Amino acid sequence: MNPASDSDASGPARWETLGEKSLLTTRVFGVRSVRRRHPGRAAERDFVVIDPPDWVNVVALTPDRHLVLVRQFRFGINEFSLEVPGGVMEPGEDPVTTGLRELQEETGYTGTGARLLGSVHPNPAIQSNRCHLVLVEQAVRSAAMAWDHDEEIAVSTAPVDEVFQWARSGRITHSLVLNALLLFQPHWDGLRAGKSR
Repeated sequence: MNPASDSDASGPARWETLGEKSLLTTRVFGVRSVRRRHPGRAAERDFVVIDPPDWVNVVALTPDRHLVLVRQFRFGINEFSLEVPGGVMEPGEDPVTTGLRELQEETGYTGTGARLLGSVHPNPAIQSNRCHLVLVEQAVRSAAMAWDHDEEIAVSTAPVDEVFQWARSGRITHSLVLNALLLFQPHWDGLRAGKSR
């Protein structure tokens, strides 16, 4: 059985949705209160759901097998964070299109062979959105950057194996970047073995 699918009778139940109301709308996300009922216990509760837009993170691999990285101040942790490039998707936009745009805007890099590595739920306990993880190969710095008003980004590259070591050692702590590296790992293993994927 797929562990993410609906379970059998001995597993957890799907709560019924009775109604919902908007609690807050910001420029970053919306917040809803959702009234749900457990089908077997007749228990009803209000649950808070955060509705951000979908996001994209980009693993950009250069011809010399480095990854493109960005370092920026993050307001949520009041600290600097080492990450892969990424950003917010426009409604209805394709993740690969978003990934290529965000890569260019944040770093000035463009590339070829862009494809979706996979998609994850950043925090399914309270968030409704997904983060799409895109691979771009043959990434070279060839375009002007176009940062958002509040962005200040230091762009660098590092060998792939060094970036994986930083992920294991705790130098990289952004969970969605760690997801991106996890999904990139099989592709990287294939490249090192001389196989195309």
